[in-house]
Formats: sequence, C-alpha cells, structure tokens
Amino acid sequence: MAFGIIIIGDEILSGKRSDKHLAKIIELLSERGLSLGWAEYLGDDPERITATLKRTLATGDIVFSCGGIGATPDDHTRQCASAAFGTPLVLHPDAKAKIQERILEMALEAKKEIDLNAQENLHRLKMGEFPVGAEIIPNPFNKIPGFALRNAEGGAHYFVPGFPVMAAPMMAWALDTHHADLFHQVAHAETSVIVYDGIESTLTPLMEAIEREFSSIKVFSLPSVGDGTRRRHIELGVKGEPAQVAQAYGRMLEGLDALHQEYVPA
Repeated sequence: MAFGIIIIGDEILSGKRSDKHLAKIIELLSERGLSLGWAEYLGDDPERITATLKRTLATGDIVFSCGGIGATPDDHTRQCASAAFGTPLVLHPDAKAKIQERILEMALEAKKEIDLNAQENLHRLKMGEFPVGAEIIPNPFNKIPGFALRNAEGGAHYFVPGFPVMAAPMMAWALDTHHADLFHQVAHAETSVIVYDGIESTLTPLMEAIEREFSSIKVFSLPSVGDGTRRRHIELGVKGEPAQVAQAYGRMLEGLDALHQEYVPA
C-alpha cells in the first residue's frame, strides 16, 4: 500500500495555474508520519483519466484525486471514476442535501427568492452525482462535497475539487477520519551534509557500500550548480530507520574523510 495523488486539469499542464496540491499532500502526510509514494499529472482527457483510475483502483493504494469533479463540460472526473469503478452515476442523497443547503445560503446572502427546481439549480445537483457505492467527503469551504470509493483490495480513492482552499481540508479530513491507524507507525529519520565541489561518480561507491551495509537505509544525493551564496555542491544524506541512520551517517562521514571531501552539515 502506498499513498498517491492524481492532479487533473489542462490549466496545470499549460501553466495557466501553478499546482499547489502536491506540496500540500506531502505536508499533510509528513505531519502524520506518512509519506507520498507517487504522483501523476493528467490533462482533461477522459480516456486517459479513465485508464489511470482503472489502474489505480485495482491496487490497495490510498489515492487523492484533485480536480475535475464539477459540472461544466471540461469536468470529467466523476464520469471517468464511474466508468473505472464499474457503477453508474447517481445523485447521492447526502450530496443533494448539501448542495441545496448551499444554494439556499447563497440566496439568503443575496436576499433573493430561490426556486430549487429552477433549471440552473437542478444543474448544480450534477455535482452530487457520484458512482454507486461512493461516500461523500465534506467540504468546509462551500459545502459542495467530494466523494470516496473503496475497493476489495483495501484501497481508497478520495476525489476532491481542484481548488486548493477546498482540497486541502478535505484531504486532511479523509486522512484523520479513515486512516489515523496508519499515523506514525514507521519510525523515520534523515540527516545529510553539503559536499562542496563533489562529483557523484566519486561518491557513488560510498553510497552503494552504505546501502549494502545498512539494510534499512536509503542514501540520497541532490546535486546543485550553486548560486550567489553557495558554490557548486551535493547534498549527500541517509534516511530510514533512526538507529541505522545514526550508524550510517557516521559511516558516510568516515567515507567522505577517506575521499578527502570538503563538507559541512546540511
């Protein structure tokens, strides 16, 4: 099982909007002792969205899907989720109640009479049409809910709007409500140094030796060409089980000294 995120929208791929979902889900997971396993970006292409959801719904992963759950012609996620999950779209009764509650609130704020059976208000209810078997995800921003699907493999998909101000609290709610048993289950530590003028090919044998010696450790290197405040360097570090991190870090420093590398704590 892994945590994943699917971010949907032509506006992200074209650069008209900057994605904020990826950084937010990483933050939300990190706060709970969890980490993101994968991420995918998709345009508003129904065939590609459906194929992606078919693949991810066949796993035990916990997946967040951001965007495309509205009721305009460029919103396809609800329909694609229905095709991928294999159940038809129906108006969820709880979603209907929340959407109508929002319509009435907006009318009250505008001091206008409202007809819930007017065409535009009936159209708004399409935002509450979810695949049969879906559960709603409450939206604290404007009450228009998202939806969740669960599969036989134990996986879950949470479909939330593309607006970060709505998506963030809805993703947090899903984690806290349904997956609190997974929080802080795996101890994790990470530490690193800045190796000035380092060359990855020189450091690779040391990195490989550390991973062979410490089975619960991953070694990472992040090269940088430098900037006005720091010259070219590599951030070299170890991460994983805390006790082994401490040992592996010591082994890494010994190796750097043996290679006569210049380094400082990151």
